[in-house]
Amino acid sequence: MADNASASYQDLGYDRIFVSLDGSEEQAKVLDRAITIAACDNAELYIGHVIDSTALEAAGTYPVDLIPALEKEFRDSIAGQVAKAEAEPQIKKVEVVVRAGRIRETLKDDMLDVIKPDLVVCGARGLSSIKYAILGSISTFLTRNTECDTLIVK
Repeated sequence: MADNASASYQDLGYDRIFVSLDGSEEQAKVLDRAITIAACDNAELYIGHVIDSTALEAAGTYPVDLIPALEKEFRDSIAGQVAKAEAEPQIKKVEVVVRAGRIRETLKDDMLDVIKPDLVVCGARGLSSIKYAILGSISTFLTRNTECDTLIVK
């Protein structure tokens, strides 16, 4: 994103957009919004998802063979929207990034610090009330821990 105050409106768009998806029912709406923004800004679109390993670690086991099945399930759930984004000529690049790990650390260290987006798009709420009370909000985490703009889709 341009820092120059005299830049034209065309220069003020985003170049690299990262959308964080959580597998919830709301993710389709969040991804649609990110696709629209990427197309309008002629940007690259990175679609990120973290397979949460916290529950697996707490159980004392980490079934590595489970991860590929969860990744496939996630990729299948967004396949139609990914195809739509890839067919959009204004979107320079579409990449789906799936990692397993603790959500916050994996998002920050393995995705955001690597991709270096200038906009992060996420949903407002993916956790149940109990998980939210214990873990807090990923959207709040993203807002506080990124150096770029964050759009929270409700």
